[in-house]
Order: sequence, then C-alpha cells, then structure tokens
Amino acid sequence: MHALPFLLIASALFAAPAVAQDASLRPFCADRPGKGTPTCILDVGRWQAEVGLVDGARQSDQGVKAESWAYGDLFLRYGLTPRTEFQFGITSWTHEKVTDRSTGDTETADGTSDIQIGFRHSLANPDGSGVSVALAGFITAPSGSRDVRGDGIEGGVVLPMALPLNDDWGLSLSPEIDIVADSDGAGRHAAYTMVAGVGRGFGQWALGAELWVSRDDDPIEAVTQSTFDLTAVWTPPSMPDAQVDFGLNFGLNDDSPDLEFGVGVARRF
Repeated sequence: MHALPFLLIASALFAAPAVAQDASLRPFCADRPGKGTPTCILDVGRWQAEVGLVDGARQSDQGVKAESWAYGDLFLRYGLTPRTEFQFGITSWTHEKVTDRSTGDTETADGTSDIQIGFRHSLANPDGSGVSVALAGFITAPSGSRDVRGDGIEGGVVLPMALPLNDDWGLSLSPEIDIVADSDGAGRHAAYTMVAGVGRGFGQWALGAELWVSRDDDPIEAVTQSTFDLTAVWTPPSMPDAQVDFGLNFGLNDDSPDLEFGVGVARRF
C-alpha cells in the first residue's frame, strides 16, 4: 500500500506532456540507478524528476535480521548554467525493522527522510561524452521524522569521472568524502566511498555493473561495507527523455546488506 502513491506519481511523470524535442539538447542522463555519480549536467532551464518507487534491503547476521524499505525516493535536478545544476532529494517514506531471531523481539522505525540539497559542476564535457569530469557536493539537513533523521548537518564531496573504453563500453569512477555524525551523536567523523563501474548500451537497454566500497571511521566502531551491483535501464522508444530502471546489489562482506533491490523511473522536462 505504501508504494501505491508512488506508482501513481510514476504514471503522472510518463503521462505529462513532453517538451518538444530539440536536437541541441544533451543526451538524456539520470543519476538512477546505481550508487555512482554521473558527470552529466542538465541543459540550462531544464529540470528532471527521478523517483525510486520501491527500494528494499535485507541483512542477517549473528541471529539478527534487519530489513528496510523506502518508497518515493525523490531526486529533482535543475540546470542553472551550461556547466552547473542544482539538486534536491528526499525519501517520502522509509520503514526499518530489526528482529532478534532467538527471542522474536522486534524494533521498527518509520518516517520521512532528511532533505538533501546539492549541486554538480562540470570540469570537462558537461554532456557526459568522452573523458568527462565533474565536482559534486551536498548537505543533508535533519528534517526527517524523529525515528529516522540524522544527528545534525552532514555533507560530502564527490569527484565523478567517466571515460570510454571503446565504442561500446564505458568506465566510471566516483570517489567521495563525507562528514557524518558519530553513532553516539557526540561529534563528527569522516567516511570514504569509491564506486567503480562499467556499462554498455544495447538498443533501448543499458546494462551496468559496479563495485561499491565504503569506509565509515566512526570512533565507536569503524565499519567497511562493500557490494557488487547490477543495473538495467530501459528507454521507451517513443520517450527519449524518460527511463525505467532496475538495480540489484549483493553484499560482499558481513557488514553489508545481503541483498538490495530497487525499481525507479526518471523523466526530463
């Protein structure tokens, strides 16, 4: 039932009248799916809506099972200049559940996520073609529901890079440094992430694979997570400014979710 409103949103995005096609527009490019950050920048005055309809994750470790669901992961982008875009993100509803298998005790948390405000500025090739590089930054404000919001302002910087390997395959890299709250809420510490991916187009489809590694240097307990991710994107033949996407992630160590999946849509206006 939680997903129903966002299915309606997806239908509205695809039903909305499209802007007349302009040959001078840059190729359609979305941040979804995958954990990497693209290098592309929206054309000036254009905006794009990207919605994660349903995202789920499951992890079992030492007698504890954790599940999480997110509905309506909304990401809005707007082209400010030929090289810079503004970004806004929020998840409309999240549900987290932790179960102790030995006792059956369960803890749950529900609510709206914090808001995220960011930008992306191209350093080379803002259309994402050829060898392209960008600089992205974001801050997250603790505006979400009490059970799921963060402790204070957090933020990060990403340096996404992309380069063609040949006429068919492309390589992407997204090194990232974040400043996040300590688990006890007493201070801040650094976290580091690297995403490396390859992808290729097959007509109306684009397929990709990524390796994601994240190190969180929390002074209470440092954690390293890693996943292997598969992505698929379908572009409707009659709608070159839209996509439907799918993601499937597999945990590579005990600190990572065993399995994650997501389905979403994106549309440029």
